[in-house]
Amino acid sequence: MKLSILDQSPISPGKTAQQALNESLKLAQAGEALGYTRFWIAEHHSMDDLACPAPEVMLGYIGGQTNTIRIGAGAVLLPHYSPYRVAETYNLLATLFPGRVDLGIGRAPGGSAEATIALSGNFLEKVRHLPESLKTLIKFIHHDFSHEEMFSKIKPTPVPETAPKLWLLGTSEKSAKLAAENGIAYAFGQFMSESDGRAILQTYLENFQGRMSKEKPEAILAVSVLCGETTDAAEKLAWRSYLRKKQLPKDNEIEYDQLHKDEFAAMKKSMVIGNPQEVVKSLRSMKENYGADEIMIITITDSFESRLRSYELIAKEIGKGPLSPPECYW
Repeated sequence: MKLSILDQSPISPGKTAQQALNESLKLAQAGEALGYTRFWIAEHHSMDDLACPAPEVMLGYIGGQTNTIRIGAGAVLLPHYSPYRVAETYNLLATLFPGRVDLGIGRAPGGSAEATIALSGNFLEKVRHLPESLKTLIKFIHHDFSHEEMFSKIKPTPVPETAPKLWLLGTSEKSAKLAAENGIAYAFGQFMSESDGRAILQTYLENFQGRMSKEKPEAILAVSVLCGETTDAAEKLAWRSYLRKKQLPKDNEIEYDQLHKDEFAAMKKSMVIGNPQEVVKSLRSMKENYGADEIMIITITDSFESRLRSYELIAKEIGKGPLSPPECYW
C-alpha cells in the first residue's frame, strides 16, 4: 500500500513559525527514510496556526535537502494566480528536482475574505473561470496550444525533461468530473468533506478521459489520521488535538460541557484513530472500498514529536521503514 504525507506546517503551542517550517523539512526527511511516496505541503493565508502561504518556496527548501521522495503542492490555489506563472514556477522546481515534482491544484480561498481580497480581488469571479484556467495550465505544462491560440508562441521556461505531474484536489463530484474530463490525476480530501468519497472517486474513475490512450486514472484518498502506541494513547492525542483546535485549556481537571464532548465525538468520526494495527487495517479497508491507488495522511497533533511518531508507527506497521529516523532529522 502506497502511503504519502500531506503537511500544513502547523505551529505547535509555544513554537514559532520558523520552527514549524523547519519541522516540515524534518517531517519530509523522515517520510523519505520511512518509505512514504510523496510529501505535499498546503497553502494557507493569514492563519496564526499554519505557517506556509507559499508551497513553492518550501518545496525548493525541502527538495534541496531530500533525494527521492516526491514533493508537491497540496494545493496551489489556482484562482489566486496566473496559470502561466504557476507553470513557470513548477517547471523550475521540476528542473531542479527531476522526476519528483507534483503540482496539485485547488480552488479554495485558503484564508479569510480579507486575505482573499488582498491576494486576488474578486475571488468568486476567478473561481467561476477555474475550469478554463485549469485547461490553460495543462496546455502550458504539456505544450498543447494549437498554432491559432494566443499563447502558442511562448513557453514557461525552463522546460524540464519530465513535466510536473498534475493533480486536481477536491471534495465534490464536480471536482472529480473536472479532473476526469481533463485527464489528470485526482486527490479527494476526505478529511475535509462530509460527502460520499467512495461515490465521488468512482465518478472520477468511470469518467476519466486520458489525453493519450496509455494514460490511466490515478486517485489519492487524503485522510486525517492519529496513531499512538496504544488505542488509549491515540484517543488522548485526539482530545489534545481537539483542545488545540478550539484553543481551550489543557488542564485535565477542567470539566468540559456536553457541547465540547459532542463536538469531539463528531470530530473523531471523520478521522482514523487508533494503535498501529487498527490504523493500518482501517487504511487498507478504505483504500480498497474507495478504489484509491494511494492513501495520503494528514496528522496534526499538539507537538511535532507526537506528529512524527504517528507517521513512524504507521510506517513500521506496514513494513515500510525503520522505527526511528536517523538522528540528523532532529
